[in-house]
Amino acid sequence: MKFLISILFVFLYVQAFSQLHISAIFSDHMILQRDKPLKIWGTTGAGETVNISLKQSKASVRAGNDGRWLITMPAFSAGGPYILTIKSGNETKIFTDVLFGEVWICSGQSNMEFRVKQAMNAPYELHRANNPLIREVSIPHKLTFHPEEFVDSAQWVISTPETTGEFTAVGYFFACDIFEKLHVPIGLIYDNWGGSQVESWISRDAMMGSAELKDYIKQMPDNWDASNARVEKEIISNLKKQNAGNVPATDEASILQDRYDFSGWMPSAVPTSWDWIGLPSYRGEGYMVREIMVDSIQASLPSVLSLGVNDIRFRWFVNGNALPGTTDKIFTVSLPPFTWKPGRNLLLLEIGPQQVPDWWAVGIRGENDQIYLDFDGERISLADEKWKMLPKLNKPHHFMQWMNSEGTIIYNGMLHPIIPYSIRGVLWYQGENNTDRAAEYSKTFPLMIESWRKEWKDPFPFLFVQLADFGSNESSNAGSKWAELREAQTKTLRLSNTGMSVTTDIGDPKDIHPKNKQEVGRRLAAIALNDVYGFKQTCNGPQYDSVYFSNGKAILFFKSAGKGLVAKDKNGYLRGFEISGPKRKFYYAHAFIQGKEIVVSADSVENPVAVRYGWSNAPDDINLYNADGFPASPFRTDNWPGLTDSVRFFKK
Repeated sequence: MKFLISILFVFLYVQAFSQLHISAIFSDHMILQRDKPLKIWGTTGAGETVNISLKQSKASVRAGNDGRWLITMPAFSAGGPYILTIKSGNETKIFTDVLFGEVWICSGQSNMEFRVKQAMNAPYELHRANNPLIREVSIPHKLTFHPEEFVDSAQWVISTPETTGEFTAVGYFFACDIFEKLHVPIGLIYDNWGGSQVESWISRDAMMGSAELKDYIKQMPDNWDASNARVEKEIISNLKKQNAGNVPATDEASILQDRYDFSGWMPSAVPTSWDWIGLPSYRGEGYMVREIMVDSIQASLPSVLSLGVNDIRFRWFVNGNALPGTTDKIFTVSLPPFTWKPGRNLLLLEIGPQQVPDWWAVGIRGENDQIYLDFDGERISLADEKWKMLPKLNKPHHFMQWMNSEGTIIYNGMLHPIIPYSIRGVLWYQGENNTDRAAEYSKTFPLMIESWRKEWKDPFPFLFVQLADFGSNESSNAGSKWAELREAQTKTLRLSNTGMSVTTDIGDPKDIHPKNKQEVGRRLAAIALNDVYGFKQTCNGPQYDSVYFSNGKAILFFKSAGKGLVAKDKNGYLRGFEISGPKRKFYYAHAFIQGKEIVVSADSVENPVAVRYGWSNAPDDINLYNADGFPASPFRTDNWPGLTDSVRFFKK
């Protein structure tokens, strides 16, 4: 009997393996790339013949010993609808309403993932979204340590008022603009993951050939248990470095003592989750603490403490005294006079063991204006980076499968399975999660682009969005990781067939997800129409080219000036320029347009040696454009050390 069961099992296994299997990116309503060889692939029984018919064309191939097969058909011109038929043995798969047109991958993190229904004027945009020649297929999120062969589930969707809300906003508005010129079907491949780092989109082979990443890939885990062990080991190592070789005590009795030393805890911020500030994918218990200075008058007043979104795991303490709980969605509590003492006070959060879904990350959530301490109308914001955190690693905890836990895991699960689907090019919007490693991004981002092209065997256009403004607008003397990331993106333009859309003028300093995706799409489309499709036009703003210094002034030269340089200001004043002498201290500068040049100076700088423009996280006051309406990219003329020069994805 056992023998018969074994035979039946083998028979069923062979039957399952020999079934004709096609990647789910091929579906009804699909758009295939025009004017490029068509590649279709899948699996079937070993040695089986696969026959394909499309339009009046036919092709066949014999599967290899492993059952894999790939058919390459000659290029087709734009058009349709057609029927694609694939046969192997007794099986037939038929796909209807197949079109040929322009196919663009829309990839990156949350600003590319951002949907039309979230965009500015969404109801208006959705009301007019009724173009059946614009379509999208969404690649499902998947993380793997080894390259996947196929997309498991996907379906091409036709743009209608009911469906377009789920489309990528940047990609959709790009598609609308190029459709107006090309009048051919436009296909969008929605392949992104919010919050992802560039390293997770790079293949293992590409990393092995990279000076920056090869040491990481040599020791990269090949399963989640090993990955979690690596992450925990790194956390413990960081804690020990800050605490003379020891992990800080985490028992409540010790922490509530007046003289407990919090200096060795990890730096933290509010509002955000621990995933983004040093404890990626940690799910367990812990603490957060913030020092609050109070004067004697404030201490004598009643106060209101608001601490963002309430959480069943949270217990709050002021100077060791527990605060009353609340069932309100926003944790807000009124406190009597002398709850706070003059001088230094400690606000402590204990995060307990209550079970919540993994997506409910550890940390304080909410909006900035929901996190404050108020003394009779005098409000102290607690939404800042003055917090510290400590995980309770001696208590039960785990690490979720997270897109940034390791490199290459998104590439394996979401990009490799769609290669070699023929495409026109890639639209990319990512970088926010690499700002801490901005200098290294100038190497890893080009590495990713070149590796994708190598795998596709196609030097396709790669168009990307420079980071918008977000955060503070300080003098460049403070340094800016976001400015350094924008510089890394600008350096990537040295690669052929690349283009960059500048968006510092259409961001939102208070929102990392600005809603004006229409203009982002329009600017990317302008680059594509000029560089890819031959509709010659100005498609970029002024880009810094060179500088020389003379008589206490800096004279700047630009590329992409178009119809001329302009200051977008009713009085014609340029803003956002800073200038420095040999001591490397920058001063806000006078700047004016002189023909095709810009002259910069400052009374405080007699011997200038460097100029910077828009060198901050949120340079929302910069206003240099060309007369064609495109903004200038932020820049610096110096190469002095930055905040991120020594920060690496992996160090031995």
